[in-house]
Amino acid sequence: MSLEVKKLANPGPLGLLGFGMTTILLNLHNADLIPLSIVIIAMGFALGGLAQIIAGIFEMKQGNTFAGTAFLAYGTFWWSLVAIWTMAPEGFEADKISMGYYLAVWGLFTAFMFIGTLKHNRITQIVFGSLTVLFFLLALGDFTGNGTITIIAGIVGLFCGLSAFYSAVGQIVNQEFNKNIFPL
Repeated sequence: MSLEVKKLANPGPLGLLGFGMTTILLNLHNADLIPLSIVIIAMGFALGGLAQIIAGIFEMKQGNTFAGTAFLAYGTFWWSLVAIWTMAPEGFEADKISMGYYLAVWGLFTAFMFIGTLKHNRITQIVFGSLTVLFFLLALGDFTGNGTITIIAGIVGLFCGLSAFYSAVGQIVNQEFNKNIFPL
């Protein structure tokens, strides 16, 4: 009796698109180009949260601890951020200092994840390196109340989100054509 092993698809591009597209939208807001609206909140819940969580579960199932941890953590980041924005009971709304610490802790986590990318391709290093800078700039913007720092963070965030988007598209297209069309 032969047992056929079915190869699973690469969940990475889904997780990267969830992260990248949501990061682009949020950082259009941080760069003061669009208001925070239901568009960003819905994208954060659905693609930023749910899609990354699904990708993370499949990465874990395939034994990829780094990608599984990243997608599950950042997927829950988006869900927690949406909860902060929409579910705070009166009197428990997030203040700038609390948000600064929240973002700084995510920056610390991301800095350690960046160390892990030193064994990965260049685009993954760029995504995690720019995300580390983004979190610390956003934290600094909240701690200081300096809107210019948040706008600069938004520009870094746009770069980060576009980098993740490029990585996702590159993986999909390169696999489809079975050659390196998008260098990663």
